[in-house]
Amino acid sequence: MLLKLNQITKSYFSGNNPSGRIILDQLDLEINTGERIAIVGPSGSGKTTLLNLIGTLDRPDSGKMYFENQDLSVFSEQQLAAFRNEKIGFVFQMHHLLPQLTLLENILLPTLTDKKLQGKESLERAQKLISRMGLSEVAHQKPSELSGGECQRTAVARALINRPGLILADEPTGALDQKSAFNLTDLLVELNQEEGVTLILVTHSMDVAKKMDRIYRIENGKLQES
Repeated sequence: MLLKLNQITKSYFSGNNPSGRIILDQLDLEINTGERIAIVGPSGSGKTTLLNLIGTLDRPDSGKMYFENQDLSVFSEQQLAAFRNEKIGFVFQMHHLLPQLTLLENILLPTLTDKKLQGKESLERAQKLISRMGLSEVAHQKPSELSGGECQRTAVARALINRPGLILADEPTGALDQKSAFNLTDLLVELNQEEGVTLILVTHSMDVAKKMDRIYRIENGKLQES
């Protein structure tokens, strides 16, 4: 098993609601290595909150989360940062590419935090990913010179550069036209199979969700498999 969430609860507090609004309520989830999981639900239901917790960008109020049988609740912030860089790749609705860098430089960014990852091997890995994404002709262009679909494929390559065990994709097709959205979804499915990487994808599109192995719906703080 790659990931296990046990009784995860998360609330948000505000001046209008000092007692807190429960977003996730004693949520359980188990995911095996190599699976493709879709998470759907209405806006504000907690989809992104759940993805942020899984990605260790936030911590739950209570409950335990295990990755490869490691209890992440005991990790320091520094340990979590190293864990994220090594084990998790992120793809967001907006590509978040740095505008001053070329496509190739953006893909190599995650390798810069670890000297062990800097060098010929990472460059070769980036070049292979660029070729796999069909981006060889624009490898030295900047994001402003690329289409939305090309930018998102670049973001996927950046997420994969360190060979993570898990890809978290938050509405990765939300800003794309239908054709580009379907092409990106198919690419993510192919990469899941080729790289053996586990994929958790948040989406509003049931057409996208149906390409995953399992679909979970989150509503009223609970998670149910469809």
